[in-house]
Amino acid sequence: MDLNDIALFVNVIRAGSFAEAGRRLGMPPSTASRRVQSLEVALGTRLMQRTTRRLVLTDAGRNFFAESADQIDALMRAAGQVAEVANEVAGRVRVAVPVDFFEWFPADALARFVTANPRVRFEFELNDARVDLLGEGIDVALRGGDQDPTLFARKLGTSSATLVASPEYLARRGRPTELSDLAKHDCVTSPSRGGPRTIWRLGGGSKSVATVEVDGPFQANTSSAQLAGAVAGMGIALLPSALTRPLVESRRLSWVLPDYSSGAIGVHLVYHSRRQLPRAVSAFIEFAASTIADLGLIQPERAPTGNRQRNDRKKKSSAKPS
Repeated sequence: MDLNDIALFVNVIRAGSFAEAGRRLGMPPSTASRRVQSLEVALGTRLMQRTTRRLVLTDAGRNFFAESADQIDALMRAAGQVAEVANEVAGRVRVAVPVDFFEWFPADALARFVTANPRVRFEFELNDARVDLLGEGIDVALRGGDQDPTLFARKLGTSSATLVASPEYLARRGRPTELSDLAKHDCVTSPSRGGPRTIWRLGGGSKSVATVEVDGPFQANTSSAQLAGAVAGMGIALLPSALTRPLVESRRLSWVLPDYSSGAIGVHLVYHSRRQLPRAVSAFIEFAASTIADLGLIQPERAPTGNRQRNDRKKKSSAKPS
């Protein structure tokens, strides 16, 4: 039994004829009549007697109309409310971002978004590890590098890591002039599981890609902690430009071997599906993308093929330099 046919039956009775019901619903009267006949077959009883001038309900038809009309009205009201909410920028948005996100993304910009959309509530999960969007109930995540082919992604551009150190450290230890000099310096790195030293792979511009083993007195598993170590003069760090550029501009850090950097990686906003995306989530994606672009901290796409694309081709891996 089709619920739509029951709703059609209710509308036919209220309209008084198949012709008027068809006019109100935008369908041919013959189609309306055929669907009501299908409903009668499904119920195993006649609901109305048809004459050339009017429709007359049978006893079964009167009982069925009395029991179903209010239920159909309630369902239509509920559907209308759901549609209204779906078209409104409202609801909870859970966002997964790196630990250092608010070190470079302006919180006041987010505050303006919330002011403009007072019915949106944010929950930020700050974690450098890749969270399971579905398992953790995350709506959208900011990620760099290769993408999960089961997710949709909006590529914002590319980012690379550059070498920085505090002016105090460079005054004390000297400024490296060649890549091999890094092995003689204190370096701020992530904890190395393969031994005490960390391998950095660097290149860029006219410089060929090369590797260098580095070590130092301070290791940390988050970029924000490594940044703090570099600012404190604990050594040379290899960190994303988005994180270090403001501190370089304020002269709390200085570029080291500026011709070298890590390979460019793609920066994406990833989410479950582009279809039936809640308005609050899609509004945040647009807001975050435009804000990050305005900051100028990542290289924008040079030849975008569209605002959104599914990352299901390894040959288009965002790990490739752009």
